[in-house]
Amino acid sequence: MKRIVYIATILLAVACGKEAEFDAQGTCEATEVVVSSEAVGRILSFDVEEGTPIKAGEMIAEIDSVQLHLQRKQLSAQLSALLGSRPDTKAQVASLREQIAKQKSEQQRIENMLKDGAATQKQKDDVEAQIRILESQLSATLSTLDKNTATINNNAVAIEAQIAALDDRIAKCRILSPTSGMVLVKYAEKGELATAGKPMVKIADLDNIYLRAYFTSDQLANIKLGDKVTVTADFGGEERYDYEGRIAWISAESEFTPKTIQTADTRANLVYAVKIAVENDGRLKIGLAGEVKLQ
Repeated sequence: MKRIVYIATILLAVACGKEAEFDAQGTCEATEVVVSSEAVGRILSFDVEEGTPIKAGEMIAEIDSVQLHLQRKQLSAQLSALLGSRPDTKAQVASLREQIAKQKSEQQRIENMLKDGAATQKQKDDVEAQIRILESQLSATLSTLDKNTATINNNAVAIEAQIAALDDRIAKCRILSPTSGMVLVKYAEKGELATAGKPMVKIADLDNIYLRAYFTSDQLANIKLGDKVTVTADFGGEERYDYEGRIAWISAESEFTPKTIQTADTRANLVYAVKIAVENDGRLKIGLAGEVKLQ
């Protein structure tokens, strides 16, 4: 489950009757991902800790999968037995093919004798009838064997699909991080029972920080997506650092000014939310205050 958590509200405005030196003020936020379990079972390992970095693809937790492995072993045995029961078509019709070949050789001999008057037409008719009977038996046998083979193959495909489904469930017992970031919250511990959909951890991408601000319609006329702005991070006291920001998102709908918001134009009731992307150098944190100056 992926969501954007907006940590704070932004102040725009004038302080102590003096003209503001910035166009908007707010706090930092980040993209957060809540990673949930897709499997059911006891949590065997869960070594990540809150406040530690994690890389995409790194294992977060492992859930007991013994029963799933046993089911897979059982299905694999069934598949082997089923494939072993497929008929050997070539071996089972070899005798009929040999008889047909023998009768055709006899047919040729009788035709030669018939030309010399050493054989009768009845002998020729009898051998041809025998060939037709054998060929009919061969065709019926091949049809039966093909149907049996097709049934076995279809059953094998069904078992292979069950094995593939089990492999997928087994893979989901190893919970991997979908993104790189910082572990903010752990929702479970080793030894607890995991269920499908149970949240395990919350991860935030702190490499890319956003500042969320509210602008009036008058200000909105001067900004567009991709515009560069200056973001000043306020660490308290005299610690203030400037960062280059980029307008990443502008709300398509206006909303009433939040009660905690003051605007440069106190008569303005409607504002537009704007997200400003800032590359984090490691100092920016979620909830840190910042000011925006349009260029």
